Amino acid sequence: MRLIFWVSVFGVLYPYFGYPLILVIVRGVVGRRSAAGPSQGLPTVTMIVPVHNEASRIAAKLQNTAALRYPADRLEVLFVSDGSTDRTVDIIREHLVPPMRVVELPERRGKAAGLNAGLERATHDILVFSDASIMLEPDALEKIVLPFQDPGIGCVSGEDRIAEAGGEGLYGRYELLLRRLESDVHSIVGASGSFYAQRRALCQPFSEGLAPDFLSVLRTVEQGYRAVAQPSAVGSMTSVKDPRHEFQRKVRTLVRGLTTLFSYVHLLNPLRYGWFAFLLFSHKLMRWTAPLFMLGAFLGALGLLGTPLYLAAFGAQVALYLCAAAAFGEWAGVQDTLPGKVALYFVSSNVAALTAWFNYARGVRQEIWTPSHR
Repeated sequence: MRLIFWVSVFGVLYPYFGYPLILVIVRGVVGRRSAAGPSQGLPTVTMIVPVHNEASRIAAKLQNTAALRYPADRLEVLFVSDGSTDRTVDIIREHLVPPMRVVELPERRGKAAGLNAGLERATHDILVFSDASIMLEPDALEKIVLPFQDPGIGCVSGEDRIAEAGGEGLYGRYELLLRRLESDVHSIVGASGSFYAQRRALCQPFSEGLAPDFLSVLRTVEQGYRAVAQPSAVGSMTSVKDPRHEFQRKVRTLVRGLTTLFSYVHLLNPLRYGWFAFLLFSHKLMRWTAPLFMLGAFLGALGLLGTPLYLAAFGAQVALYLCAAAAFGEWAGVQDTLPGKVALYFVSSNVAALTAWFNYARGVRQEIWTPSHR
């Protein structure tokens, strides 16, 4: 039981604390890996925005896009409607200004189909993928293309910042920090799904059921290029307000992530992919197996209650789960406190991961895209 407990504790702490510490140490020893190259001017960019029933926020996205600073003769923006049944397409047409265009798919076929429709019509060298939910800073496009001056970089992730304090916002800032560290050491393992860019020459058609942002990074590395973070390319978004909707979003995202990972499991081979295999194993596989280790830590401590150390460990875990339950049930205002928000997000994220593993094992695949309501 002691072995189960301590192995499980390591399995929980490593992806959240041990792995970032290793990245900090490696960066301190070998230094930051440069992402700079000789200035070549601004490349031509096609920005693809897939949408489905976004009538409530598409006008804001259109206005935000129109305010982006980028030479109009080097930019095209494609809004791709994936079978929208509300006024999304009408609103887009009302607000269209050059260099924007709308592509309307008559039937809902999924996000991959929407992205592929944009991909087929893209004419420029760099593809920028953006969701309707993120509002970009005016210079975001200028910033996200800068790393492409290095010919060895094939994919660049922007930063999607969530202003709210608490669960999703705090976790989002942690993920951004982790991406910067990975970028400094070698390559990020996942891009921001709401705002990232890739060389057109490296972008292959997307497959439904696979996470596009994760898939783009894996394909980039597979072809011998790096994927990096660009902290100065910034967009802002709001958190998902309803914990139940957030849980459902997490499960969908994780099922797609697992499907993508196991479709490219060969990238975990350190003999062929070196540092990237370590980064992928630590950031994705260990993070997604953390709920199994949480269960082991709980059962291990439960079996050793006669020892003060394990009694304290058991009590701490019970307190964490009770705090999360209280926040979920909105008891006594716990959901409005920082500990309540953090506990709820951490526990629900890991329960979502456990649910995703169960769904994946029984053959469930996330085939239809459902945008998050923020």
